[in-house]
Amino acid sequence: MLPFLASFLTKLWGPFRLLGSTMVLIGLGSFAGALICWYLLPRLWHRLPTDRGKALVADGSVSKGKPTGAGVIVVSLALLMMLLVIPWSWRFLGIITCLFLIMLTGYLDDASRNPWSEVKKGFLDIIISLTTAGIFCEWEPVRVWIPFIKGELFMSPWLYIPLAGFLLFVCVNAVNCSDGVDGLAGSLSILTLLELGGFLYLVIGHNEFADYFNVPHYGSGARWATMMFTAAGFFAGYLWYNAYPSAVLMGDAGSRFLGLLIGIGALATGNMFSFLIVAPILIINGGSGLVKLTILRILKKMGCDTRMPLRNVSNPQNPKNFADEQAEKKQLWLVRLLHRVRFPLHDHCKKQLEWSNPQVMVRFMLLQLFITPLLFLLLIKLR
Repeated sequence: MLPFLASFLTKLWGPFRLLGSTMVLIGLGSFAGALICWYLLPRLWHRLPTDRGKALVADGSVSKGKPTGAGVIVVSLALLMMLLVIPWSWRFLGIITCLFLIMLTGYLDDASRNPWSEVKKGFLDIIISLTTAGIFCEWEPVRVWIPFIKGELFMSPWLYIPLAGFLLFVCVNAVNCSDGVDGLAGSLSILTLLELGGFLYLVIGHNEFADYFNVPHYGSGARWATMMFTAAGFFAGYLWYNAYPSAVLMGDAGSRFLGLLIGIGALATGNMFSFLIVAPILIINGGSGLVKLTILRILKKMGCDTRMPLRNVSNPQNPKNFADEQAEKKQLWLVRLLHRVRFPLHDHCKKQLEWSNPQVMVRFMLLQLFITPLLFLLLIKLR
């Protein structure tokens, strides 16, 4: 909206031409977004549903009674700001709609008295992810590049949409699974959005830097960067109140939105693997749990005993859920290995390593900050 109005407003007052500058729009979207969210969120969260606590999550009862689903406020404000600072196109409006829908499904789950089933949430995530991938590529061949290989290739939409949709689905659920420690998902997501925004603006969207790193130049990189920075600003305002001990929770409404947005940012770089560079800890923390669950379910269908070993449970006398000592000895070694680590990984750190919530958040942030440059070097600079 503002870039469109800049040419008309400049006739009234010269400095209005700055509204056509991507750098100014990034600053406006992120800084104003943080202030708006910081000011409005505590004045609106009394209208939100309250958290019911999570019996199966470590310290899950601590969150009971806190306002949850704050993502509906943060995301709605962020999307309005994006409409203000980013030039409109049909593709952009379609992406905004998908981001709103993924937030809405998360909020309806947050507000529901009976939590939605995994099948229902997974089905909606898949539909929205595939729709987002279709809108992103506009059903046209997509120019992509691959780590370790010079040059680029064009991918058919029939191949691109399923692959991109799968990536978006993984990102949505990885971020959602990481939302279990005060400030963790928000802080890691903000780091990821800032890294994505910087990469899109300074490398992908800059012809000379793209040539230096031997990656394709995309003229739309600056627009996607503005979207990443704007979202980071709003969630920084939210994180002010979600820092330990939290006063409000974003719920699925916020975490699912962040996951889809991070996936979209990865697609915008032209390299689907870039989400590994900018969000390694988010993916390991949340995505590894999905891998474990998938493997255990496949083994169970194959007839393997996948019940949790006795030493990992608080009620070893329940034969319906857990193996007895003899069955445990016969259990497949892979199952025993998978059960040794709790997922999401932050649960393992809290339960087994006895890390506090602040320790989990700070150490995970440090790991992401140090791992990202290394992955950038391996997957991009070495091409």
